[in-house]
This record gives sequence, structure tokens and C-alpha cells, in this order.
Amino acid sequence: MKIIRYPGREQWKEITERPHLDHSQLQQTVSGVLNDVRQRGDEAVLDYEERFDHVRLQQLAVTPEEMDEAERLVSPELKEAIELAHHNIYAFHEVQQFQGVRVETQPGVECWQRSVPIEKVGLYIPGGTAPLFSTVLMLATPAKIAGCRHIVLCTPPDREGHVNPAILVAARTAGVSAIYKAGGVQAIGAMAYGTQTVPKVYKIFGPGNQYVMAAKQQVSLGDVAIDMPAGPSEVCVLADETANAQFVAADLLSQAEHGVDSQVLLITTSEQTLSDVQQEVERQLALLPRKEIAAKALDNSRMVLAASSDEMMALSNAYAPEHLIIQTRDYTALAEKVVNAGSVFLGQYACESAGDYASGTNHTLPTHGYATAYSGVNLDSYCRKVTFQHLTAEGVRRIGPAVELMAEAEQLHAHKNAMTLRLSTLKS
Repeated sequence: MKIIRYPGREQWKEITERPHLDHSQLQQTVSGVLNDVRQRGDEAVLDYEERFDHVRLQQLAVTPEEMDEAERLVSPELKEAIELAHHNIYAFHEVQQFQGVRVETQPGVECWQRSVPIEKVGLYIPGGTAPLFSTVLMLATPAKIAGCRHIVLCTPPDREGHVNPAILVAARTAGVSAIYKAGGVQAIGAMAYGTQTVPKVYKIFGPGNQYVMAAKQQVSLGDVAIDMPAGPSEVCVLADETANAQFVAADLLSQAEHGVDSQVLLITTSEQTLSDVQQEVERQLALLPRKEIAAKALDNSRMVLAASSDEMMALSNAYAPEHLIIQTRDYTALAEKVVNAGSVFLGQYACESAGDYASGTNHTLPTHGYATAYSGVNLDSYCRKVTFQHLTAEGVRRIGPAVELMAEAEQLHAHKNAMTLRLSTLKS
């Protein structure tokens, strides 16, 4: 990790910069796969599964027998952990349900909103180096609470054509409607356009590699909505002299092991903490099974020594991290100054892993600086707000003349006429 001490503001752009990827060839590849899936449907998906996931499938849909077999393969202990996490995720998201309020803006003019679930949603669950069954819970649980009628899940199979059993158990626990063996760009295309087997959905959720992210962004231009733009995962840790260096190092490495293009950032006001964390990172890294992946991510990462807690917080807000861990004496005060972050973890015991799995908050979050404008996945992500209004004759009298004047000023005479006709019936 690169160490930067007491940077000036002119260095902040460099500090907050994410790893650069050349997307030119990638976009062409993604576009070609998507067009093929649009035209050939299941046949194209099966061909790409053989090409990219190295398995020739007979069918895409996961069968009830496979679901039952997964229940036998997952240990009782892991099932209990999945059920605990599901309970907490359900509890956190259930209280987010929208309560609409009717407002009388003028006598006789009443306006209100109603939350309506998206009928068909698609969930993409990576299944490569890390089968993310926790993401099944994070995405399907709020979809079920929201009332989505069809919850479709796509995930890549292994080379024997099997889906990770923990993914299937989590899907059954959270209420997924149907599961299909499809990964990568072909899965996104299948859900965006629909195939002979995979239904078209109205919105796609879920993380993935750079190909999956590019595919989501391409299909969002005209075919389907997506949860958010996203990129490689990241964490920022704020620490002072009271921080536990072992905990901080573990938090940095837990994020670095996600992938070689992940990024971690430590900002501290203590030279001693910086030194201790650096040593701990090296010690703990050597013990990790995914140390080669984590080591490459650390090459994209930085440790920064800041002059004050205010500067530390300001730099974090400029970075807009996906995950923000505040391990300082005054973490409560600093939390009030958070402006840009996906999810925030306070105190030395709130590790990012808690939010990733079982505290209850959602781990599907904006990355790559998008936390400046996007929220993480929540119950509202699965709903639309439909507005209603009702006008009585009194309401027309109250706002009709203003509507006529404004429509005429915009030279939209048919708009004016629609109100004029109503006003004229009240004068006769």
C-alpha cells in the first residue's frame, strides 16, 4: 500500500482515484453477447455457458429435485446461520415500508402517493471464486417484503452443472420464485430480453465482475432498469490512536480479498497507528488463502496520515466509499459528518463483515464514488411511487385560473383548454 503523509488538497484527486480499466474492448464483447442472446435466446445462453463456464447444460432451470438435494448438502449449522441472517435482514427492511399521507394542497385539491411493487425483478448472484449466497438474502428478502410477484435468480453453475447448494438454500429461505443456471453477460441478457426459458424482468439487481457491470449498464439504456451503476468493491477506514491495529488490518484485508481490482483506503491521524496497521496487514496477509488476490488489491490501495479528524472526514467524503468504517474515539461525532458513503460501521466491533452477512443492513451498495448520488439497495429499490390526485369543483375554482395562465404562458393552448372547459361548466 502506498503511504501518503499530510497531503495537500491538490493531492486528494490522486488519493481518491480508483483503479483504471480499459473498457473499450470489453464494451464490444459485451454488446456482441447481448445481441446474440436477444436474437437466439436459450440457445445462445447455453452456448455461452459452455464457452465461459465450461459446462454443457441440458436445461437452464434449476429443478425441485436439485433444490431438495441442496437442503441435504448444506450443514445444519450453515442453515441456522442463513436463517439468522435472513431474520435480521427481514427485520431491518420490513420497517422501511412506505406510509403514504394524503395532502390537501388547496380546498378541494387532494394529492397522495401509493407504493406499488415492481412485478418482475431479476437477481444476479456471482458464483465463481466466491459464491455469494449472502447476496441472495440481501436481494430477495426486500423483494419479497415489497410484494414483487416474480423474483427470478440467475447464477453460474460449476463445471458439473450444479449450483452451489448454499445459494439454493438461501433462495428458498428468502422466497425466490425461479432459479436459472446462467452467469455473466448471458445471464443479464436473458433477464433483460427474456428467452424461451428465462422470463423478461423489469429491473435487475446484483453485483458482478466488470463484464456483468458493463452488461447491466448497456441493457439499462433502453430495455430494463438496474439497481445502480457499480464497480469493484472498496472500503475506507478512519482510525485514530485508539484504534485496534489488528481489527483495522483485518477490515482492510477482508475487502482486499474480494478481487484484484478492489481497493482499500486507510486514513488516520496517528503515525503509530499507521505503522502498526502496516505491520499487521503484512502479517495477516501471509496467512490468507486468497493472499495473491488481496496482495494485488493492496497495490491499488493507500494509507494516508491526516492532520486532524476534520481533514480525515473531509477526505473520506471526497472519496465517497462503498463501505466506511470509523474506528476512532469520537466515532459518534464523526458519524454526524458523513455525507458520502454507502454503509457506515461505527466503533471497533462493527466490522464490515457484520453488514456483509448478518447485522441486517443491505450489502448491495454504490461503489466507484457513486455514493455521492446513489443509495444502497433498500425496500424502495423494489417499489414505484404512484401519485394520485382528486379535484372537486371547489378545487377547480381554486387552481383553475393559475393553470390557465401558466399553460398560456408556455404556449400550450390545449393544456389551457382542458381547464377552461371545466371552469366554464362551473360558471353556467
